Amino acid sequence: MTTRASIRFLRNGQIVELTHVPPMRTVLDYLRLEEGSRGAKEGCNEGDCGACTVALGSLKNGKLVYEPVNACILLVGQLDGKELVTVDDLADAGTLHPVQQALVDTHGSQCGFCTPGFVMSLFTLYQQGGAPTRDEITTHIAGNLCRCTGYRPIIEAAQACCTGKAADRWAKGAKEAMRQLAGLEDGKDVFVGSAEGFIARPAQAATLARLAAGNPDATIVSGATDVGLWITKQMRVLPKIILTGGVKDLHAVESGNDRVTLGAAATYAEATAALSSIDADVAEVLRRLGSAQVRASGTVGGNIANGSPIGDTPPMLIALGATLTLRHGDSERSMALEDFFIAYGRQDRKPGELVWRIDVPKLKANEAFRAYKISKRFDQDISAVMAGFKFTLDGRTILSARIAFGGMAATPKRGALTEAALQGVFLDQSATWDAAIAALANDFQPISDMRASAAYRIEVAQGLLRKALMELAGAAGTRVLAHRKAVA
Repeated sequence: MTTRASIRFLRNGQIVELTHVPPMRTVLDYLRLEEGSRGAKEGCNEGDCGACTVALGSLKNGKLVYEPVNACILLVGQLDGKELVTVDDLADAGTLHPVQQALVDTHGSQCGFCTPGFVMSLFTLYQQGGAPTRDEITTHIAGNLCRCTGYRPIIEAAQACCTGKAADRWAKGAKEAMRQLAGLEDGKDVFVGSAEGFIARPAQAATLARLAAGNPDATIVSGATDVGLWITKQMRVLPKIILTGGVKDLHAVESGNDRVTLGAAATYAEATAALSSIDADVAEVLRRLGSAQVRASGTVGGNIANGSPIGDTPPMLIALGATLTLRHGDSERSMALEDFFIAYGRQDRKPGELVWRIDVPKLKANEAFRAYKISKRFDQDISAVMAGFKFTLDGRTILSARIAFGGMAATPKRGALTEAALQGVFLDQSATWDAAIAALANDFQPISDMRASAAYRIEVAQGLLRKALMELAGAAGTRVLAHRKAVA
């Protein structure tokens, strides 16, 4: 297979080919400093405020899909094979795009700094067609912050323009865009730079594995929702970057009778439907994970690989009994997910070895699952405590349990003492729960930080376990949440 020494993407109907791409160059810097398109703004520069939102078009399952992404932490190399759309492109011969006109009509902009990001988030919602509900609109724009008008007029703008099938020039030119994007998929491995410094986006699984094994000092990037901040906030120098997103096999999401299998480069957006089929609580946590921009770029595999003690997915996946497969060159090995996390900043991963696949068992008829995310903000916030519980039941008795928490230790961690104490607990006798709830204080010794104190975390963790048991027991006044009814 040949190698291409350029990044190619679609821009305003034309193919852009870049042969000189500094590995750490972000899309926002490219747009503003090189192309001269200054509609996208730099706000937080860490993927939180949404002022820099742009749209990426790509072919997925035979359809043209536009997704919002944060240009401030997206790397130029990640544009390869995509279509890039910015707020600068939307007006057509002096006529505003329907989204822009709706924001004008509803007085949805004052200072205008955040408005371009809102426009682009709503542009991607508009391209989906249909008439989204208010809840769907607010979920879609949760990654955009406004400090001037408030959100009512912005939501009203979305309701005014997102009323049916898209009818703008992107919808009318979809066939041609699909033809051009299909032409960009040449199956070539991309390598731009030299042995000392490069950005690579292999298209073949074997090439990716060999390149990573041969360059153990390289930074492996899936969505850049974490590594992007290394560049913009920590000012790290990353001379060698290997992107995983070009390997189609690593985007594979399979939902079988007994398990869900994810390739490590599958984004949250790509994996949500399959993972949500496991349980409604999984769906709810994923809905609150990051923002639409983060879920379009970030990956479950990346959330695992970076080893963060406060990642949202590892506690759920550990509780469900997930298995992780890693690859080094041509060799693969598998382990229980909880065994991957050794200590803070340390994972059971050899230099040059890649997180490759995640297998997540589905629930059996006698198993019940609960997951809870506790954070200061409801939307787009890092967890203070993240809990995952799986119970195996014999009627009203707990035969066994898998308990995992994030934010309670230096790594995502199971609660072995609590699990042992839950064996034989009767759901109808709440007094039998107390020993297990108390055992959490022996399983976990959390720290105090800016998100929560140690005492708060222990108290919350114990409260969440009691909450889960109360829900399983069907106690009066406990939640039967709408999201459980809707998804289950």
